[in-house]
Formats: sequence, structure tokens, C-alpha cells
Amino acid sequence: MPRKYTRIKTFEKEILEMVKNGSTQREIAEHFGFKDKEVVRGFLRRERRNQKKIITGTVPKPKGRPRKDGLLSQQSVENELKRLKMENELLRDFLRLAERR
Repeated sequence: MPRKYTRIKTFEKEILEMVKNGSTQREIAEHFGFKDKEVVRGFLRRERRNQKKIITGTVPKPKGRPRKDGLLSQQSVENELKRLKMENELLRDFLRLAERR
């Protein structure tokens, strides 16, 4: 019985391995119980597009809006650290000047 919905990313490694071994999209879809080969075809199309971006040097962006749970990207963490260091230096300089008067 075909599945109605499955997160195909969970089978990513197995699907790519089957493609390397020469399996057709239809065979892969039947193996995992997908409704039709279009699911596999779309996955392979997206995967190839991402691989092309990686080869050309551009980083594929995650799909959708950024998370609101407070998780920051590495770049924003580095920027925040730079900002805090700069504030710390300014406060230290201010306190040094204020004590001299």
C-alpha cells in the first residue's frame, strides 16, 4: 500500500546509493512505497540543484523563514561578540577617564 506522505530526506543516503547502483526512479519509489516516481524525481532534482550550488561555491539557503526560537547563526554570533567587545572597550575607556578627574 503506497504511503501518502513521507519525509524523503530520511531516506536520502539510501536513495542516492540506489541511484549510484543504477536503480530507476520507479524501482526506488516502489522500494520505499512512495505513491509514484515523481516523488523520487523531485527529490533528485532538488539534490542535483543543491550539489551544483555547492560546486559553484554558493551555499544553498535553508527553505522558509528564519527560526524564532532564539537560535543564531554562526555569523550573527560572531557579530554579536564583536559588538560586545567594542562596548566593553568603550566602557573601560570611559571609566578610566572618569576616575582621573
